[in-house]
Amino acid sequence: MAHFILYSRSWCHLCDDLLQALRHLTGDAWPIDVIDVDADPDLVDRYDELVPVLVGCHPGQMPEQICNYFLDENAVRAFLAKAAAGAGILPGESGKMRD
Repeated sequence: MAHFILYSRSWCHLCDDLLQALRHLTGDAWPIDVIDVDADPDLVDRYDELVPVLVGCHPGQMPEQICNYFLDENAVRAFLAKAAAGAGILPGESGKMRD
């Protein structure tokens, strides 16, 4: 199943805002893993000044960075459309599979 990873940090209001906006847009239909970049020096090196960073993951594919700082609703919708197409979900009918 496709899911999101939000690279974040605990004291970041932009991180909280992006997470809230993403949850508002997607509801509970898509898993969101929130990872604190400050817990891993490699993640700090990679994402420090870019946080928050939203990454989308499709099964069997490389993760793709969707946006950072602020939620890009169009980019998230495109990611979800690709995920739905790959899962055989009909457009506008979340959770209904094609026969």
